[in-house]
Amino acid sequence: MTTPVGAEGHGGPCGQSGSGSSGSSGSLGSSGSLGSSGSLGSSGNSGSGGSSGSTEGLIGSLGSGSLGSATGSLVNSLPWIIGSPDGALPVLRGRTKAIEMVTGPGSPNESIEKYSVSGTDLGIMWDGGQGQVLMAFGDTVGDCDVPGTQWRSNVLFRSSDTTLSDGMRIDNSPLAPPPAVNFSRQVIDGLLEAPPGSFPEYTVIPTAGVAVDGVQYVRFMSVRSWDEPGEWTTNYSAIARSDDNGETWNPVLPTARVNLDSIIPEIPADLVPDIPEISPYNSDWQMSAFVPGGDGFIYEFGTPSGRSGSARLARVPATPEAIEDPSTYEYWTGADWSPDIADAVPVIKAPVSELSVQWNDYLGKYIAMYTDIGGLKIRMADQLEGPWSATETLISAVTLPALYGGFMHPWATGSDLYFVLTTWDRYNVIYMRTDLSKVDNMSPADQVDRPDPAETGEQKLLRFDMPEDLPEEE
Repeated sequence: MTTPVGAEGHGGPCGQSGSGSSGSSGSLGSSGSLGSSGSLGSSGNSGSGGSSGSTEGLIGSLGSGSLGSATGSLVNSLPWIIGSPDGALPVLRGRTKAIEMVTGPGSPNESIEKYSVSGTDLGIMWDGGQGQVLMAFGDTVGDCDVPGTQWRSNVLFRSSDTTLSDGMRIDNSPLAPPPAVNFSRQVIDGLLEAPPGSFPEYTVIPTAGVAVDGVQYVRFMSVRSWDEPGEWTTNYSAIARSDDNGETWNPVLPTARVNLDSIIPEIPADLVPDIPEISPYNSDWQMSAFVPGGDGFIYEFGTPSGRSGSARLARVPATPEAIEDPSTYEYWTGADWSPDIADAVPVIKAPVSELSVQWNDYLGKYIAMYTDIGGLKIRMADQLEGPWSATETLISAVTLPALYGGFMHPWATGSDLYFVLTTWDRYNVIYMRTDLSKVDNMSPADQVDRPDPAETGEQKLLRFDMPEDLPEEE
C-alpha cells in the first residue's frame, strides 16, 4: 500500500479527487489501496450476505461481461501509474524473479474479463483447508470511466494450483448476482456501513487470513483517513467469519479493536453496539498476520496503523469459539504469556507493517516478510516470540521503488520462496520467487542487516517483458 513521495492526501484507486485533477494521487501515504476521496454516490458494496447492493453506476458497462475500455482508461485514471498498465513484468537479475502478473492487464488469469478486476493490491494468502488457497485483495477497481469506477473495498480469489513454479492460476471468485456479469463483488463490509470513499470509513482492507476447523477468518482494518506518506488512521480492526469457503462474510463484533486514537466526537465510543470495552492498547493491533502454530494455537502478530510501528504477538486456542472471544487471547510479555493486552511487548522492532509470517522448511526457521522504505525485507527466527534476526533485503527500493505488500504463498516449500508483491505504478499484484539457497540463513543472534542487493550489484532491473515473453533464468 504505497503512493509516491509527495502525493497529496486525497484520491483513490482511479485518482478520485474533488477537483478531478490527474495530478493527485491515491493517497495511502503509503498504501496504494485507496486514499480519502469524495463520496462515490453509489456504495458498490455487495454486502457480506451476497446481495448486490446498489448496482447502478457500479456495474456500468459490465452488463455484457466486458470491461470495455478499462485497460485504456486506466492509463489516465491512475495518476501514480508511470506508464501504461500493460501487465509488463520487471525482469530482475539476481536471486529474486518476477514470474507473472496475478491481476490486471496482461494477467494469464484474465482478471479483467472474468472478474472485472483491472486494478487491485495486496493479495493476502492463506491455506483455506479445502484444497485451495484463498487470496484477499484491497481496494479494487474495474472500469475507471464508469461513475464510481466499480470501486470495491476488497475482493477475494481462490486457487487450487499446486504447481507453484509456473505461476498462480485462479479458480474462481465470489461474484455479484445479475445484472452483473463476471464481476467480483466486495465480500467484507465495514461496521459503520459507509460506502467506499465516505467518511468516517473510507474503506475496509483485509490484513490477514486463516482457516480454523473449516471456518475462514479475515482480520480487516477500517480506514478513517490517509495521512502523511506512510501513515494512515484506522477506526478499528475486526475479524470477519465465513462458513462457506469465503463466499459470504459476517463481522464478529466482539473481535472489534476500536482505535482509541481516532475516537473523536464524530465517532462516539458507543457507535457500534456489542463491541468489547475499548482499550488504549488496541491501537497496537490494527493490522495483523496470522500463523497456524501446529501446537493447538493460532498466533497473531499485530501492528498499528501506518508503517512506523512495531509488531507484537498474541496467541489464541485454534478453535472458532476461542478466535471469536477476546478473553481467550494471550499476549507475549517478553518472558511469558499474559491475558492482559497491556502486557504485550514488541517482538519485531519498528518500522514494520503489512506483515506476512510463516514457517519455512528449507531454512528451518520462521520468516517474517514486510516492506519498509528500503524495499522488501525478511527476518528469521527459531520461534515466533523471537528473537528475530537482522534484515535481508529481497527486493531493493532502488530496483523497484513502487513496491509494497509482500505476502508469502502458504504452500511454498523447499528452496524456492513464492510470494506476491504490488507496485503502485501498475496497481496490480505480481507473483514472485526468491531462491533461498542464495539467502543467508541467519541466526537470531545475527543482528547485522545485510547490504542492499542493488547497491552491491547482486540485483538489477534489466527491462520489462510482457507475460507472453517471459525471460529465461539468468
